[in-house]
Order: sequence, then structure tokens, then C-alpha cells
Amino acid sequence: MQIVTRQVEGKPLTVTIEYPQYNESTMRLIQKINSLDLKFCAYSDDKQIRIELTEVYYIENVERKLFIYTKNDVYRFDSTMVQLESIIADTQLVRISRTCIMNTDHLKQIRQVKNSHLEAVLDNDEMLIVSRKYLKDIKRVFKG
Repeated sequence: MQIVTRQVEGKPLTVTIEYPQYNESTMRLIQKINSLDLKFCAYSDDKQIRIELTEVYYIENVERKLFIYTKNDVYRFDSTMVQLESIIADTQLVRISRTCIMNTDHLKQIRQVKNSHLEAVLDNDEMLIVSRKYLKDIKRVFKG
């Protein structure tokens, strides 16, 4: 693989992918690049804010309301878990429990704690409980 970069003044960021044959690796690369442009419209108090996918640490469902957690802030997100899962397909966001979706780009480690529970530690030292039911999804993201 060859990577060529160049700065072009006055033009938007453009990615050109040249490939000898369209295969699964090419498809995954295109999906990954597309996911980098994903943004969420969320609310802080009465203000609407656009949050880039890379800023999201995790999304949690609390009493049927979704909240997006970034490194320092929490935002309300008007959606359902089902709608959200369709939006985040083929991104680094992965469901880790019935009520939580985590950004694997911010995952520092997964460790086993007492009673055979698993705990995800994010790079901001936030700790999330990982349900064994969703562990295969995390492994799939790491293999991809």
C-alpha cells in the first residue's frame, strides 16, 4: 500500500483510493473513512451542539433517554438505541451492554473483575461494565 499526501489550499479534504481489485479490505477502508465524517446533533441545556464521532467516548441509555459522553461533557441525544445502532454500523462504536455503546478508539484495556464481570477502561480512566453477551462484538471490531 502506498500513501500519498499533499496540501491543496482552498479545497475541501479529499481522499482518493486507487485499488487493483475491489475486495473486503478496500470496502472496510472506505467504510472507515466514511465513518470519520459522522457527527451527532445533541443538546446541552437548550443549545444544540454537533459532536464528531471521534469526540464520543460512550453513549448511555438512562431512563429511556440517550446521553453522549465526551472527555469532559455530557450531552442529551434525541434517538433510540435501535435507531442509533443503524447509524453507527461500520464505525468504531460498539454495544457493550443493553444500555451502553462504547467508542473502541478510546478503549485502553478490558479487564476481568470479580464475579466474572468484565470492565472496559477508557483512556480518560472512565470504567464501563461489559456484558459477556456483547464481548463478541468488541472482538469483531478489533479483528476488523
